[in-house]
Amino acid sequence: MPLNKSAALEAMLFAAGEPVEIDKAASVLEIENDEAVALAEKLKSEYESKNGGIRILKLGNTYQMCSAKEYVTYIRALLELKKNTPLSQAALEVLAIVAYNQPVTKAFIEQVRGVDCSGVLRSLNEKELIEERGRLDLPGKPLLYGTTNNFLRCFTLNSLDDLPELPEKEIVEDGSENQITLNEAVESNTSDKEDTQND
Repeated sequence: MPLNKSAALEAMLFAAGEPVEIDKAASVLEIENDEAVALAEKLKSEYESKNGGIRILKLGNTYQMCSAKEYVTYIRALLELKKNTPLSQAALEVLAIVAYNQPVTKAFIEQVRGVDCSGVLRSLNEKELIEERGRLDLPGKPLLYGTTNNFLRCFTLNSLDDLPELPEKEIVEDGSENQITLNEAVESNTSDKEDTQND
């Protein structure tokens, strides 16, 4: 019986439990990368059209099987998991600075925000939303930070190219700048896409 490559890839994604690099999957299946991508995209579309509880996410050059976000409440209840502590305003601001300017140093982030960010960076690193990306070739060799695949998953982005454009800062009545957070930017971008589709 000939190998059902699509079913094999589906089984691999299910068993892995984490993002699978498409070139590694292609090597295992002994096919070209383009064919592996086509199989993964077909599987992704099939899961979306089923409107079931499982989805396949594309994260850069990887694919991962995951639960549909609309059923997270039931999954938490079944597994008796506590909700993750939501990110603070400061964490979202730092995450936005890293996401849109990476790789960046701690000094750059603090220059933008005007306050110490040591604790926030440590927290984001522990949550695996950012990671160290080497050191800058300057005196002191400061660390460079960038976002992770976990960041893409949390904000349902395929890649950094999908980051929404940041809107212009608005000046409110008291003369201060009204800045938008990364969360709000992503939600705004999602709403705009839905409106376009509805139109």
